[in-house]
Amino acid sequence: MISLAGRDILHGWGKFVFTGMGLGLLIGVTLSMAGIYRGMVDDAQALLGNSGADLWVVQQDTQGPYAESSSLRDDVVRSIKGLPGVAQAANVTYFTMQVALGERDVRAMVVGFEPGEPGAPAYLIDGRHITRGHYEAVADVRTGFRLGDRIRIRRKDFTVVGLTRRMVSSGGDPMVFVPLKDAQEAQFLKDNDAIVNERERLAANPSFNRPGVPGLLDSVIDAQTVNHSVNAVLVRVATGHSPDAVADTVRRWKHLSAYTRAEMEQILLVKLIATSARQIGMFLVILAVVSAAIVAFIIYTMTLGKIREIAVLKLIGARDRTIAGMILQQALGLGVIGFVVGKIAATVWAPIFPKYVLLLPEDAVRGFIIVMVICGLASLMAIRAALRVDPATAIGG
Repeated sequence: MISLAGRDILHGWGKFVFTGMGLGLLIGVTLSMAGIYRGMVDDAQALLGNSGADLWVVQQDTQGPYAESSSLRDDVVRSIKGLPGVAQAANVTYFTMQVALGERDVRAMVVGFEPGEPGAPAYLIDGRHITRGHYEAVADVRTGFRLGDRIRIRRKDFTVVGLTRRMVSSGGDPMVFVPLKDAQEAQFLKDNDAIVNERERLAANPSFNRPGVPGLLDSVIDAQTVNHSVNAVLVRVATGHSPDAVADTVRRWKHLSAYTRAEMEQILLVKLIATSARQIGMFLVILAVVSAAIVAFIIYTMTLGKIREIAVLKLIGARDRTIAGMILQQALGLGVIGFVVGKIAATVWAPIFPKYVLLLPEDAVRGFIIVMVICGLASLMAIRAALRVDPATAIGG
């Protein structure tokens, strides 16, 4: 079969190849968008996996700690530890803030945890775990922090003693792990002026500053300056027990909400990233339509540029099926070049993205099939134009 694509490459390779490269960059953007969605899903699953928990116990009628605010008293953990089927239970706090290193700020999720309990970083790639009760931190490498760095969280300075990898929030923010007490203090720490004003308000309140009850005002002030709240209790279920059964026990007897790993994953995927997923899906549809339009225009233009050659073929008896196959082959060739360029481009620029981009081989296979289908459909208009060419055009008729 005569190959129009081969003829284009031999006699006008620059135009054909550069057209394929332009299409490839568009396909690269499409693959990157799909990779961003895969990265968001992987971040959510990494967040759950890194916690090491089988159950998340949170404030009643909330879906915290990742989907919405949740507040528990930190002594609740003792009652949960006594439930049947609970192997380990630990308090944990999560809050997102700007962590300062010198003049540079890094947006990070600060995690307050108890060493050796659920919620602690599972592994380190450098340094050591936290061994002191205060002012030490373990940071993810995506923060850009290094061992020995002095970082500032609220008004306290912490020393980075360990580094982790792929410890991120559902939004892709890197995590910084600090002792639970430090995190509790930092989460609700007021500025000095607010503390002074609050003390003056309490002193002016006759209910807390009674003349005949010395020490009452100091006790109230002390109680308000110490934070005993946490965002969740992470639970590991004992071997042989069902997480669903333990979660039902917590809900029934402790009047709290409890979610298994499957339920929490559903919350993260359906409620947190659903809007972003729909937005990315819309972009993918738009990019597919734009790609089809560009391929159709290119193939149609190339076909019109060979009207005389096509007329000659029809004049010497070439079948319509042969001519349609040549144009289809040219469109698919353009699609192959575009896909190869797009896949290479997406692989090269994926690490540069601020968000985690996960390029899966199965997505590449699906993308290749879709590109071939789009190129095939886009060639229909050019095939229709070629089949309507009058053979007399070959001799100037």
